[in-house]
Amino acid sequence: MEIRISPQLKELVPNIKVGIIQYDHIEVGDSPQMIRGRLQTFQESLFFDLEDKPVTNIEGIAEWRDVFKQVGTDPNRYRPSVEAMYRRVQKQNFLNSIHSAADLNNFFSIQYEIPVGIYDTDKINGDIEIRVGQPEDEYMGINGRVLSMKDKILSGDDIGAFGSPYVDSQRTAVTVETKNAIQIVYLKPSLQFESGEKLITSLGAMFTQVHGGTVQAFVIE
Repeated sequence: MEIRISPQLKELVPNIKVGIIQYDHIEVGDSPQMIRGRLQTFQESLFFDLEDKPVTNIEGIAEWRDVFKQVGTDPNRYRPSVEAMYRRVQKQNFLNSIHSAADLNNFFSIQYEIPVGIYDTDKINGDIEIRVGQPEDEYMGINGRVLSMKDKILSGDDIGAFGSPYVDSQRTAVTVETKNAIQIVYLKPSLQFESGEKLITSLGAMFTQVHGGTVQAFVIE
């Protein structure tokens, strides 16, 4: 499987870089108490930090709002997924446990202030291109709505769009049946390439500690 960023997206956002973490032979299930506890504790701490601080002042969120603007997405209407999670925490509407892979994915996202998506590799057809959505791009989101992906950053395969730093699709969602997965880590554009490599290597190691399997991680730009 080849994974690339489209020339158009690179032209619109010259410093864009994305971490790719591929997992094989994993076991997804209910989250261990360790993950549930860390996710809950982090959200409680974040809630107090956000009492007198606008969410849009968070460094990673501010950077990804700027990226959305650069590609033509209104971030006040279509928020980066990490911003949506921060706003939930700010209202004390904490994230509930889904399963081990989703919970750890959400924890990574709120901890590092960036959108992170995880997808079932066996539900992806062909190569992946990270690009800007066209008028015909749409999918059923994990929020239960049909989403137009026009002028939004998305990941697409031979079938069409399936993921985004906005909201992901139902088609490629990871479940407890998933054995192979790919994580797309939308790094802060200001992060240096080498720092991005260290971060995703660390995330991959943490994920496989919980889920087993093998991991391969690299940064594309």
